[in-house]
Amino acid sequence: MPQSHGKRAAGVLLILGAALCFAFMNLFVNLAGELPVMQKVFFRNLVSAGVVFVLLCCSKEKFRIHSKECLLWLFLRSFVGFLGVILNFYAIDTIGSISDASILNKLSPFFAILFSVFLLKEKPKAYELIFVALAFFGALFVVKPTFTAASLPALAGVLSGASAGFAYSCVRVLGAKGERGLMTVFFFSAFSTLVALPFFVAFYEPMTPFQWASLLLAGVSATGGQFFITAAYRFAPAKEIAVFDYSQVLFAALLGFFFLHELPDVWSFAGYFIIIGAAAGKQLTAHLLFKREKRSALPAAQAETEQAQTESAPPPPPAPPTG
Repeated sequence: MPQSHGKRAAGVLLILGAALCFAFMNLFVNLAGELPVMQKVFFRNLVSAGVVFVLLCCSKEKFRIHSKECLLWLFLRSFVGFLGVILNFYAIDTIGSISDASILNKLSPFFAILFSVFLLKEKPKAYELIFVALAFFGALFVVKPTFTAASLPALAGVLSGASAGFAYSCVRVLGAKGERGLMTVFFFSAFSTLVALPFFVAFYEPMTPFQWASLLLAGVSATGGQFFITAAYRFAPAKEIAVFDYSQVLFAALLGFFFLHELPDVWSFAGYFIIIGAAAGKQLTAHLLFKREKRSALPAAQAETEQAQTESAPPPPPAPPTG
C-alpha cells in the first residue's frame, strides 16, 4: 500500500476513534442524570486540563504563548468554546436524544465557513454556500421548530454548533499565527475549568458513585476525542477525512438506543441524512474541483518546463562549409 494511502487510512481510523469518544462523552453526560450543567462542564474540562498540563510540563517550550496577539485569540476561542460546551450539555440533557444533540453540534463546520469570512477574510465558494444552506435546511427536520419554549433545547444545540464553528475558526487563526495546538487545548480546558469552578461550588449537588464515575468518564472521553482528532489531522488533511467525523451521529444513535432506549423519529433521521449528505457532497465537490484544477495545471506546467529547456539548450553547431 502506498504511504499516502496508509496515512489516509490511519487518519480515518483516528477520526473514527475521536467520533466514538465524543459519542461516549455525550452518553456519560446524559447518564450523570439531573445535575447542574456547570457541574458537568467542570468535570468535562478538569480531566482535559490535568492531562494536557502534564504534557506541557514535559514539553520543551512549557507554557510559552507565541505572542500577545495569540493571547487575545486564545481568550476569544476559550470563551466562545466554553459557551458552546454549556449549550451542548444543556441540549444533551433536555433535547431527548443524544444523536439529535450530536448532529446539531456537527453543524459547526458549516458555521465555520461563514465565520471564516469575518475572521480569516476568506471568500466561500458558491458550492460551499449551497451545501451550507442544505445543511441548515436539514437541521430544521431535527429541530422541528414550534416557536415555543419546547424548541429551546434544539435551538441550544444549533447555537452549540455555531459556537464550535466560531471556536474552530479561532483555532485556524491561532495555527496561522504559529501557536501550538497543545497550548490551545490547555488554555481552553483551563479557562473553562476556572470559570466553571465558582458555579460548581455555589450550586454543587451531592453525587452518587455512579454519577462521579459518569462525569469522570465524560472527561476522559472528551480528552481522548481531542487527542484522536488532533492526531488524525496530522496523518491526513481535513478535506480527505473530515466527513468521517459525522460517524459520531451513528455512534450516538447506537449508544442512545442500547443504553438510554432512545429512538429518533423519522424526521430526525431525514435531517441526519440531509446534513451528512451535505457534508459528504461538499467534501466530494471540493475533491473533484481540486483534481480538475490539478489536471488543467499540468499541461501548462509541462509547457513552461519544455520552453525553459529549449531556451537554456546550447545553440546547434554551425553547418559545415560547402564547396
